[in-house]
This record gives sequence, structure tokens and C-alpha cells, in this order.
Amino acid sequence: MTAAGEFVDATLQRESSWERAEAERARLGGTLAFYGASVGAVRGTVRDAGRRYPALDHDDITALSSELWALPVFERRLAAVVLLQTHVRMLRASDLTRIEGFLREARLPALVDPLAVDVVRPLVAGLTGAARGRAQVVLDRWAADPSDSLRRAAGLLAAAD
Repeated sequence: MTAAGEFVDATLQRESSWERAEAERARLGGTLAFYGASVGAVRGTVRDAGRRYPALDHDDITALSSELWALPVFERRLAAVVLLQTHVRMLRASDLTRIEGFLREARLPALVDPLAVDVVRPLVAGLTGAARGRAQVVLDRWAADPSDSLRRAAGLLAAAD
């Protein structure tokens, strides 16, 4: 695990409570584990990681998002979403492949919705020319995909048009 990944994971675990973990598990369901860190703690942890590791470039950000997403823990995955939200201007059309993988595994609206609305929408809106056209082909494919999460993301994106 990278130093930034270790920092985020350790901080989220320090910010956790078993009561909140149980409440979130009951509210959200699904098959993920929960640390019990608040959304504010997740956002603050990502902000603090950015301050601690200010030289992270595109490749570092996308690799860190994958590293955080790799374990099936809600707060880690939410931290990956917040990281991408924070650095959405760095993202490229080719990052839609990684995000598609996240969406396929997300299965919870609490992860799907911010990925679609706060990451994919501004990412695609910032694309031009051929890159925008390729991204639209991907989004059209999502709308017909068997994955409920991809169809939900496509629906959220289409609703904004």
C-alpha cells in the first residue's frame, strides 16, 4: 500500500465508531464492510491527504483511487469517490474505464450517484472533439448494460441533459 493509501485507511479507522458502522450497515445494506467514519471524516481525510501529499499527479490520483477501492469497505470506496471529485479536472476520457469498474462494483446508490453526478458528468462536460464522442459511446453503452449500477449512472447522466 502506498503512503497516501495507508494514511487514508488509518485515518478513517481512527475516525470510526462501531455504532455508526452498525447504523450505516442497517441503512445502506449491501455486502460491504463499514468502518463507521462519518462522511465529514471521509471528506476531511481526503483533504488532509491532499495537503500531506501535494505532489500527486494524474497517475497517482487514479492509482490511489483504485487502491482505496480495492478493499470492500464503504468508507474507503467513498474516499476514492471524494478523491476523484476533488481532482476531476485531472481526469481524462480514458479514466472512464476505471470508473466503469467502480460503478459495476458499487451497487449502492450512495456510491453510484456521486460517481455519476460529481465525477463522470463534469469529466464528460470537460471533453471536446473526438474524446467527447468516445465518452458518449461509453455512456450510451452503460444505458443498455445488464449492470443495474451502470444503468442507474447512465440514467442520472441522461436526466441532466
